Amino acid sequence: MNSEQYQKDTLVTDLMDYGPVLERLQNIHTVRLLHAAMGLCTEAGEFMDMLKKHILYGKPLDEVNLKEELGDKLWYTALALDELKSTFDAVMETNIEKLRARYPNKFTESDALNRNLDKERKILEEPRTAAGSLD
Repeated sequence: MNSEQYQKDTLVTDLMDYGPVLERLQNIHTVRLLHAAMGLCTEAGEFMDMLKKHILYGKPLDEVNLKEELGDKLWYTALALDELKSTFDAVMETNIEKLRARYPNKFTESDALNRNLDKERKILEEPRTAAGSLD
């Protein structure tokens, strides 16, 4: 297969009706979540780029700037949490409960491969207060 054929074949799966997409983008909730997602990806890329340059090019590791990028990620996370009507505490607590269910003693490959997705989903769906504790 050559590049011209590849491009032609990709058009078979291209979304051709963007009307519904544009409609969904009129929702401020969706746009704010998209803004947060773009920012999180950008900041993660900047964090990774610094590690790449340190590991592969021998550039000194700038830990101050790494922390700054983490701060930016927190800002975008806060934006998403605000839009999702949640808090850092609630999400952190939920995540720990999910991980405790997945790894009751400590991480094992067996537990990672044999997850109880129903149990994990139930934990994720439990309502929590702004402080993070269960209602």
